[in-house]
Amino acid sequence: MKQKTRHLLGLSGGKDSSALAVYMRDRVPEMEYFFSDTGKELPETYAYLDLLEAFLGKPIVRLNMDTDDSKNRDFDHWLTLYGGLLPSSQVRWCTVNLKIKPFEEYVGEDRAYHYIAIRADEDRVGYKPPTTSSLRNIEPKYPFKEDGITKEDVYRILEESGLGLPDYYQWRTRSGCYFCFFQRKSEWVGLLEQHPELFELAKEYEKFNSETGERFTWGQGESLEELSDPERIKQIKANTEKAMASKKTAKPNRSLVEILTDVFDDEDDEEPCLICHK
Repeated sequence: MKQKTRHLLGLSGGKDSSALAVYMRDRVPEMEYFFSDTGKELPETYAYLDLLEAFLGKPIVRLNMDTDDSKNRDFDHWLTLYGGLLPSSQVRWCTVNLKIKPFEEYVGEDRAYHYIAIRADEDRVGYKPPTTSSLRNIEPKYPFKEDGITKEDVYRILEESGLGLPDYYQWRTRSGCYFCFFQRKSEWVGLLEQHPELFELAKEYEKFNSETGERFTWGQGESLEELSDPERIKQIKANTEKAMASKKTAKPNRSLVEILTDVFDDEDDEEPCLICHK
C-alpha cells in the first residue's frame, strides 16, 4: 500500500505563518496545523491561536505540552537540563529542543510536506530536512515564494480574513517567548509596560556571579534591571519615536505597524530563529 503523505503547517503566532494558514486553508483541506508551545508565550499569542483555530475549523495541535504537567517538556524543563544556562544567539538550545525536535517527533517516519511561510520578498531558507536516512521524509514547501506573496500581501490576507494582526503587534513585531533574547530594546520596554509581571519573571532568569563578575542576561551588555531604569526607558522611547518619524516621512501612507516593523528591522544585527518568529 502506498504511504499517505501528510501536509503540515507550523504556526508561531506571528503574522506570516498565520497568513499562510489562512492562504492554504481551502487549497489543502487535509492540512494539519501545529504549534510548538514553549510554555512561555505571550497571552496575546494564545488568544490569537484560539481565533485562528476557529477560523481554520480544525484543531491546532500543541506540541510539548501534556495534560499531565509532570510530562511537559517546556522551557523550564530544558533550562534545568542545561544547568540553568540561558539560551543565546550563540547557543540556541531552545530552538532545537522546543521547536525542531518536537516537530520531527510529531512527523515520525511519515512522509510529509512541511509548508513554510517565507515570503517572495525574503532571501531566507527555512526548515532543513534531517540528514539522517531515517528522517529524510520531510519535504519543505514555500507557497508564498512560489506565488509571489510579499509582506504587503500578508497584511492584506489577514485583514480580509477578519483576523487582523495579533494584539502584541502594537508594541512588538515578532512572536516567540516573552523573554526571547532576540527582542529589541523597545520590545522589552513594551513588555514592561504591557505585562509587568512577565517582565519581572524574565528578570528572575538573569543571574549575576558576584565572585567571578559573570553576568547571564537576556540582552548583551545590559540587564533588564538596567534597562528598566526610567531614564533608560525614556532614551529608548525617544530613539524609537525619532526613527518612526523618519520612516513615516519617507513613506507616509503606511500603517504604524509597518513603520514599527521597519524601525525594528533596522536595529537587528542578527537573524532570529525563523521557526519561532514567522
